[in-house]
Amino acid sequence: MQKDSTTNKTIQRPSAEVLFQEELAKLKAQDKTAAPPGWQLSPLMVEKFVLGCPELNIERKLVAPQELVTRIIIAMATNQGVMLIGEPGTAKSWLSELLSTAISGDSSLTVQGGAISHYQQLLYDWNPVLSQTLGPCRESLIPGPVFRAMESGQLLRFEELSRCPQIVQDALLSILSERKIHIPELSGDDSVVYAREGFNLIATSNSLDRGLFDMSAALKRRLNFETIPPIAKIEDELDIVQREAKKLTRQSGIDIELDTQTTEMLVTIFHELRNGQTVSGRSTDRLAAAVMSTAEAVAVAHALCVYAFYYREGKIEKRDLLNFLVGASIKDNPQDRRRVLHYFDTEVATKPGKHWQELYQHRKVLVE
Repeated sequence: MQKDSTTNKTIQRPSAEVLFQEELAKLKAQDKTAAPPGWQLSPLMVEKFVLGCPELNIERKLVAPQELVTRIIIAMATNQGVMLIGEPGTAKSWLSELLSTAISGDSSLTVQGGAISHYQQLLYDWNPVLSQTLGPCRESLIPGPVFRAMESGQLLRFEELSRCPQIVQDALLSILSERKIHIPELSGDDSVVYAREGFNLIATSNSLDRGLFDMSAALKRRLNFETIPPIAKIEDELDIVQREAKKLTRQSGIDIELDTQTTEMLVTIFHELRNGQTVSGRSTDRLAAAVMSTAEAVAVAHALCVYAFYYREGKIEKRDLLNFLVGASIKDNPQDRRRVLHYFDTEVATKPGKHWQELYQHRKVLVE
Protein backbone atom coordinates (compact mmCIF):
# COMPACT_ATOMS: atom_id res chain seq x y z
CA MET A 1 0.00 0.00 0.00
CA GLN A 2 1.35 3.40 -0.98
CA LYS A 3 -0.06 6.86 -0.65
CA ASP A 4 -0.96 8.70 -3.82
CA SER A 5 1.79 11.29 -4.23
CA THR A 6 -0.38 13.44 -6.51
CA THR A 7 -2.97 14.17 -3.84
CA ASN A 8 -3.42 17.90 -3.28
CA LYS A 9 -2.79 18.48 0.42
CA THR A 10 -3.27 22.26 0.20
CA ILE A 11 -7.04 22.33 -0.39
CA GLN A 12 -8.98 19.67 1.45
CA ARG A 13 -12.28 20.29 -0.29
CA PRO A 14 -12.24 22.33 -3.54
CA SER A 15 -15.43 24.18 -4.43
CA ALA A 16 -17.77 22.83 -7.09
CA GLU A 17 -16.64 25.41 -9.66
CA VAL A 18 -13.09 24.07 -9.29
CA LEU A 19 -14.04 20.39 -9.19
CA PHE A 20 -16.19 20.59 -12.30
CA GLN A 21 -14.63 23.40 -14.30
CA GLU A 22 -14.15 21.16 -17.37
CA GLU A 23 -17.80 20.09 -17.29
CA LEU A 24 -18.96 23.69 -16.94
CA ALA A 25 -16.85 24.74 -19.92
CA LYS A 26 -18.24 21.86 -21.97
CA LEU A 27 -21.85 22.70 -21.09
CA LYS A 28 -21.30 26.37 -21.90
CA ALA A 29 -19.84 25.47 -25.29
CA GLN A 30 -22.79 23.16 -26.05
CA ASP A 31 -25.43 25.59 -24.75
CA LYS A 32 -27.58 26.70 -27.69
CA THR A 33 -30.48 28.06 -25.60
CA ALA A 34 -30.65 31.60 -24.26
CA ALA A 35 -29.89 31.81 -20.56
CA PRO A 36 -31.95 33.96 -18.16
CA PRO A 37 -30.42 37.42 -17.56
CA GLY A 38 -27.33 37.14 -15.39
CA TRP A 39 -27.04 33.33 -15.70
CA GLN A 40 -23.96 31.50 -16.94
CA LEU A 41 -25.98 28.59 -18.38
CA SER A 42 -29.51 28.00 -19.63
CA PRO A 43 -31.95 26.18 -17.31
CA LEU A 44 -31.64 22.96 -19.33
CA MET A 45 -27.85 22.96 -19.04
CA VAL A 46 -28.06 23.77 -15.31
CA GLU A 47 -30.25 20.67 -14.92
CA LYS A 48 -27.80 18.54 -16.92
CA PHE A 49 -24.96 19.77 -14.71
CA VAL A 50 -26.81 18.69 -11.55
CA LEU A 51 -28.43 15.44 -12.70
CA GLY A 52 -25.83 14.39 -15.25
CA CYS A 53 -25.88 13.80 -19.00
CA PRO A 54 -24.29 10.60 -20.35
CA GLU A 55 -24.33 11.94 -23.92
CA LEU A 56 -22.07 14.83 -22.91
CA ASN A 57 -20.13 12.78 -20.35
CA ILE A 58 -21.46 14.93 -17.49
CA GLU A 59 -21.35 13.21 -14.10
CA ARG A 60 -24.52 12.82 -12.05
CA LYS A 61 -23.92 14.78 -8.87
CA LEU A 62 -27.24 14.40 -7.07
CA VAL A 63 -29.91 11.71 -6.81
CA ALA A 64 -33.25 13.53 -6.82
CA PRO A 65 -36.47 13.51 -8.84
CA GLN A 66 -35.97 15.40 -12.10
CA GLU A 67 -39.24 17.28 -11.67
CA LEU A 68 -38.05 18.57 -8.27
CA VAL A 69 -34.81 19.94 -9.71
CA THR A 70 -36.70 21.45 -12.65
CA ARG A 71 -39.12 23.28 -10.34
CA ILE A 72 -36.25 24.74 -8.34
CA ILE A 73 -34.45 25.93 -11.46
CA ILE A 74 -37.60 27.49 -12.93
CA ALA A 75 -38.39 29.24 -9.63
CA MET A 76 -34.96 30.87 -9.68
CA ALA A 77 -35.34 31.78 -13.36
CA THR A 78 -38.47 33.73 -12.37
CA ASN A 79 -36.50 35.54 -9.62
CA GLN A 80 -38.24 33.66 -6.82
CA GLY A 81 -36.15 32.79 -3.79
CA VAL A 82 -35.93 29.09 -2.96
CA MET A 83 -35.97 27.29 0.39
CA LEU A 84 -34.66 23.71 0.42
CA ILE A 85 -36.02 21.67 3.33
CA GLY A 86 -35.03 18.17 4.34
CA GLU A 87 -33.55 15.85 6.90
CA PRO A 88 -29.82 16.14 7.67
CA GLY A 89 -27.69 14.46 5.05
CA THR A 90 -30.10 14.82 2.13
CA ALA A 91 -27.62 17.02 0.20
CA LYS A 92 -29.49 20.34 0.53
CA SER A 93 -26.26 22.31 0.86
CA TRP A 94 -24.66 20.34 -1.96
CA LEU A 95 -27.60 21.12 -4.24
CA SER A 96 -27.41 24.82 -3.40
CA GLU A 97 -23.68 24.79 -4.15
CA LEU A 98 -24.21 23.03 -7.49
CA LEU A 99 -26.95 25.46 -8.52
CA SER A 100 -24.88 28.49 -7.51
CA THR A 101 -21.95 27.13 -9.47
CA ALA A 102 -23.96 26.47 -12.63
CA ILE A 103 -25.97 29.70 -12.49
CA SER A 104 -23.44 32.23 -11.15
CA GLY A 105 -20.16 30.46 -11.77
CA ASP A 106 -19.33 31.02 -8.10
CA SER A 107 -20.66 29.29 -4.99
CA SER A 108 -18.53 31.18 -2.47
CA LEU A 109 -21.12 33.74 -1.30
CA THR A 110 -22.47 31.73 1.62
CA VAL A 111 -24.08 32.75 4.90
CA GLN A 112 -24.38 30.45 7.93
CA GLY A 113 -27.64 31.34 9.65
CA GLY A 114 -26.52 30.30 13.11
CA ALA A 115 -23.62 32.76 12.95
CA ILE A 116 -25.77 35.80 12.07
CA SER A 117 -27.16 37.79 15.00
CA HIS A 118 -27.84 41.20 13.40
CA TYR A 119 -29.04 42.35 10.00
CA GLN A 120 -25.93 44.56 9.61
CA GLN A 121 -23.90 41.37 9.16
CA LEU A 122 -26.03 40.63 6.10
CA LEU A 123 -26.44 44.07 4.54
CA TYR A 124 -23.69 46.54 5.43
CA ASP A 125 -21.74 48.10 8.26
CA TRP A 126 -19.37 51.04 8.67
CA ASN A 127 -15.62 51.22 9.06
CA PRO A 128 -15.32 53.23 12.30
CA VAL A 129 -11.96 54.79 11.42
CA LEU A 130 -12.98 55.90 7.94
CA SER A 131 -16.38 57.04 9.20
CA GLN A 132 -14.74 59.38 11.69
CA THR A 133 -12.41 60.75 9.03
CA LEU A 134 -14.64 60.85 5.96
CA GLY A 135 -18.10 60.61 7.46
CA PRO A 136 -20.76 58.25 6.03
CA CYS A 137 -19.80 57.56 2.40
CA ARG A 138 -19.34 54.61 0.09
CA GLU A 139 -15.64 54.47 0.91
CA SER A 140 -16.37 53.90 4.61
CA LEU A 141 -19.13 51.37 3.97
CA ILE A 142 -18.39 47.66 4.55
CA PRO A 143 -20.63 45.58 2.26
CA GLY A 144 -22.20 42.42 3.68
CA PRO A 145 -22.87 39.21 1.70
CA VAL A 146 -26.37 40.28 0.57
CA PHE A 147 -24.98 43.64 -0.56
CA ARG A 148 -22.17 41.92 -2.52
CA ALA A 149 -24.52 39.38 -4.11
CA MET A 150 -26.92 42.11 -5.24
CA GLU A 151 -24.15 44.35 -6.55
CA SER A 152 -22.42 41.55 -8.47
CA GLY A 153 -25.62 39.83 -9.62
CA GLN A 154 -25.04 36.34 -8.24
CA LEU A 155 -26.73 33.76 -6.08
CA LEU A 156 -26.46 34.01 -2.30
CA ARG A 157 -26.49 30.71 -0.42
CA PHE A 158 -28.14 31.03 3.01
CA GLU A 159 -27.56 27.96 5.18
CA GLU A 160 -30.03 27.25 8.02
CA LEU A 161 -32.08 30.40 7.55
CA SER A 162 -34.47 29.46 10.37
CA ARG A 163 -31.65 29.77 12.90
CA CYS A 164 -31.49 33.55 12.38
CA PRO A 165 -33.28 35.94 14.74
CA GLN A 166 -36.49 37.56 13.50
CA ILE A 167 -34.79 40.92 12.92
CA VAL A 168 -32.39 39.25 10.48
CA GLN A 169 -35.15 37.37 8.67
CA ASP A 170 -37.20 40.56 8.36
CA ALA A 171 -34.27 42.31 6.68
CA LEU A 172 -34.71 39.91 3.76
CA LEU A 173 -38.35 40.89 3.12
CA SER A 174 -37.68 44.09 1.16
CA ILE A 175 -34.65 42.49 -0.48
CA LEU A 176 -36.73 39.67 -1.96
CA SER A 177 -39.65 41.89 -2.97
CA GLU A 178 -38.13 45.27 -3.92
CA ARG A 179 -34.68 43.94 -4.90
CA LYS A 180 -32.87 46.91 -3.40
CA ILE A 181 -31.17 48.08 -0.20
CA HIS A 182 -31.84 51.54 1.18
CA ILE A 183 -28.88 53.24 2.90
CA PRO A 184 -30.43 56.14 4.83
CA GLU A 185 -27.02 57.46 5.94
CA LEU A 186 -26.19 58.33 2.32
CA SER A 187 -27.84 60.55 -0.25
CA GLY A 188 -28.28 60.63 -4.02
CA ASP A 189 -27.41 57.59 -6.11
CA ASP A 190 -25.37 56.09 -3.26
CA SER A 191 -28.44 55.83 -1.02
CA VAL A 192 -29.88 52.82 -2.88
CA VAL A 193 -28.23 49.59 -4.03
CA TYR A 194 -30.19 47.81 -6.76
CA ALA A 195 -29.92 44.09 -7.41
CA ARG A 196 -28.24 43.25 -10.70
CA GLU A 197 -29.55 40.56 -13.03
CA GLY A 198 -28.61 37.14 -11.70
CA PHE A 199 -29.11 37.95 -8.02
CA ASN A 200 -31.26 35.56 -6.02
CA LEU A 201 -31.40 33.67 -2.74
CA ILE A 202 -31.25 29.92 -2.22
CA ALA A 203 -31.70 28.92 1.42
CA THR A 204 -31.72 25.66 3.37
CA SER A 205 -33.44 24.51 6.54
CA ASN A 206 -33.21 21.30 8.54
CA SER A 207 -36.62 19.67 8.90
CA LEU A 208 -35.61 17.81 12.09
CA ASP A 209 -33.99 20.83 13.74
CA ARG A 210 -36.25 23.82 13.08
CA GLY A 211 -33.86 26.20 14.73
CA LEU A 212 -34.61 28.77 17.39
CA PHE A 213 -36.86 31.05 15.33
CA ASP A 214 -39.96 30.39 13.26
CA MET A 215 -40.06 32.01 9.86
CA SER A 216 -42.64 34.73 9.42
CA ALA A 217 -45.54 34.22 7.04
CA ALA A 218 -44.32 37.23 5.04
CA LEU A 219 -40.92 35.64 4.45
CA LYS A 220 -42.45 32.27 3.59
CA ARG A 221 -44.54 33.95 0.88
CA ARG A 222 -41.38 35.23 -0.77
CA LEU A 223 -39.75 31.80 -0.99
CA ASN A 224 -40.60 28.67 -2.97
CA PHE A 225 -40.40 25.73 -0.55
CA GLU A 226 -39.09 22.41 -1.87
CA THR A 227 -38.51 19.29 0.24
CA ILE A 228 -35.42 17.24 -0.61
CA PRO A 229 -36.30 13.59 0.14
CA PRO A 230 -33.85 10.90 1.24
CA ILE A 231 -32.69 8.56 -1.52
CA ALA A 232 -35.46 6.05 -2.14
CA LYS A 233 -33.70 3.33 -4.16
CA ILE A 234 -30.97 1.36 -2.46
CA GLU A 235 -29.22 0.91 -5.82
CA ASP A 236 -28.79 4.68 -6.09
CA GLU A 237 -27.52 4.87 -2.53
CA LEU A 238 -24.99 2.10 -3.19
CA ASP A 239 -23.70 3.97 -6.21
CA ILE A 240 -23.31 7.23 -4.30
CA VAL A 241 -21.56 5.67 -1.30
CA GLN A 242 -19.10 3.80 -3.51
CA ARG A 243 -18.36 6.84 -5.67
CA GLU A 244 -18.09 9.45 -2.91
CA ALA A 245 -16.11 7.21 -0.55
CA LYS A 246 -13.66 6.54 -3.37
CA LYS A 247 -13.20 10.29 -3.91
CA LEU A 248 -12.64 10.91 -0.20
CA THR A 249 -10.08 8.13 0.18
CA ARG A 250 -8.14 9.49 -2.78
CA GLN A 251 -8.17 12.95 -1.19
CA SER A 252 -6.78 11.29 1.94
CA GLY A 253 -3.88 9.94 -0.12
CA ILE A 254 -5.04 6.35 0.26
CA ASP A 255 -5.54 3.76 -2.48
CA ILE A 256 -7.97 1.50 -0.62
CA GLU A 257 -11.54 0.96 -1.81
CA LEU A 258 -14.40 -0.56 0.13
CA ASP A 259 -15.22 -4.01 -1.23
CA THR A 260 -18.65 -4.65 -2.72
CA GLN A 261 -19.96 -6.85 0.11
CA THR A 262 -18.96 -4.43 2.87
CA THR A 263 -20.51 -1.54 0.94
CA GLU A 264 -23.71 -3.56 0.49
CA MET A 265 -23.95 -4.32 4.21
CA LEU A 266 -23.20 -0.74 5.24
CA VAL A 267 -25.73 0.83 2.86
CA THR A 268 -28.42 -1.78 3.59
CA ILE A 269 -28.15 -1.23 7.36
CA PHE A 270 -28.34 2.56 6.97
CA HIS A 271 -31.19 2.32 4.47
CA GLU A 272 -33.30 -0.02 6.60
CA LEU A 273 -32.72 1.74 9.94
CA ARG A 274 -33.51 5.11 8.33
CA ASN A 275 -36.71 3.98 6.65
CA GLY A 276 -38.00 1.65 9.38
CA GLN A 277 -38.50 -0.98 6.70
CA THR A 278 -36.31 -3.69 5.21
CA VAL A 279 -35.54 -3.84 1.52
CA SER A 280 -37.94 -6.78 1.29
CA GLY A 281 -40.75 -4.71 2.83
CA ARG A 282 -40.88 -5.87 6.48
CA SER A 283 -41.22 -3.28 9.24
CA THR A 284 -38.23 -2.83 11.49
CA ASP A 285 -36.89 -0.43 14.11
CA ARG A 286 -36.16 3.21 13.31
CA LEU A 287 -33.56 5.06 15.34
CA ALA A 288 -34.74 8.05 17.35
CA ALA A 289 -31.60 10.16 17.78
CA ALA A 290 -29.42 9.19 14.82
CA VAL A 291 -29.78 10.42 11.27
CA MET A 292 -28.92 7.43 9.12
CA SER A 293 -28.35 9.53 6.05
CA THR A 294 -26.44 8.72 2.89
CA ALA A 295 -23.89 11.34 3.90
CA GLU A 296 -23.30 9.48 7.19
CA ALA A 297 -22.88 6.22 5.27
CA VAL A 298 -20.24 7.86 3.06
CA ALA A 299 -18.44 9.10 6.18
CA VAL A 300 -18.41 5.58 7.67
CA ALA A 301 -17.14 4.08 4.40
CA HIS A 302 -14.36 6.66 4.29
CA ALA A 303 -13.44 6.02 7.94
CA LEU A 304 -13.28 2.27 7.32
CA CYS A 305 -10.81 2.75 4.48
CA VAL A 306 -8.62 5.14 6.48
CA TYR A 307 -8.69 2.78 9.48
CA ALA A 308 -7.76 -0.19 7.30
CA PHE A 309 -4.83 1.70 5.82
CA TYR A 310 -3.33 2.81 9.13
CA TYR A 311 -4.31 -0.05 11.44
CA ARG A 312 -5.11 -3.17 9.38
CA GLU A 313 -2.45 -3.18 6.65
CA GLY A 314 -5.14 -2.44 4.11
CA LYS A 315 -7.60 -5.14 5.22
CA ILE A 316 -11.19 -4.20 6.12
CA GLU A 317 -12.74 -6.51 8.72
CA LYS A 318 -16.41 -7.07 9.57
CA ARG A 319 -15.83 -6.12 13.21
CA ASP A 320 -14.54 -2.72 12.08
CA LEU A 321 -17.79 -2.04 10.24
CA LEU A 322 -19.72 -2.55 13.48
CA ASN A 323 -17.31 -0.38 15.45
CA PHE A 324 -17.83 2.58 13.12
CA LEU A 325 -21.54 1.86 12.83
CA VAL A 326 -21.84 2.32 16.61
CA GLY A 327 -20.20 5.74 16.38
CA ALA A 328 -22.58 6.83 13.62
CA SER A 329 -25.88 5.39 14.83
CA ILE A 330 -25.86 5.30 18.62
CA LYS A 331 -25.74 8.94 19.65
CA ASP A 332 -27.35 10.35 22.79
CA ASN A 333 -30.36 8.03 23.01
CA PRO A 334 -29.74 4.81 25.03
CA GLN A 335 -32.83 3.25 23.45
CA ASP A 336 -31.16 3.34 20.04
CA ARG A 337 -28.61 0.73 21.14
CA ARG A 338 -31.51 -1.56 22.01
CA ARG A 339 -33.12 -0.88 18.64
CA VAL A 340 -29.91 -1.67 16.76
CA LEU A 341 -29.51 -4.91 18.71
CA HIS A 342 -33.10 -5.90 17.96
CA TYR A 343 -32.55 -5.10 14.28
CA PHE A 344 -29.47 -7.34 14.21
CA ASP A 345 -31.25 -10.21 15.95
CA THR A 346 -34.36 -10.07 13.78
CA GLU A 347 -33.00 -8.94 10.39
CA VAL A 348 -29.24 -9.27 10.05
CA ALA A 349 -29.29 -12.76 11.59
CA THR A 350 -31.68 -13.97 8.90
CA LYS A 351 -30.15 -12.34 5.84
CA PRO A 352 -28.75 -14.79 3.27
CA GLY A 353 -25.08 -14.72 2.47
CA LYS A 354 -21.90 -15.69 4.27
CA HIS A 355 -20.82 -12.07 4.66
CA TRP A 356 -24.02 -11.24 6.58
CA GLN A 357 -23.52 -14.20 8.89
CA GLU A 358 -19.91 -13.20 9.51
CA LEU A 359 -21.08 -9.72 10.39
CA TYR A 360 -23.67 -11.08 12.82
CA GLN A 361 -20.97 -13.08 14.59
CA HIS A 362 -19.53 -9.79 15.80
CA ARG A 363 -22.84 -8.68 17.34
CA LYS A 364 -21.14 -8.43 20.76
CA VAL A 365 -19.45 -5.22 19.58
CA LEU A 366 -22.86 -3.57 19.93
CA VAL A 367 -23.10 -4.36 23.65
CA GLU A 368 -19.52 -3.61 24.66
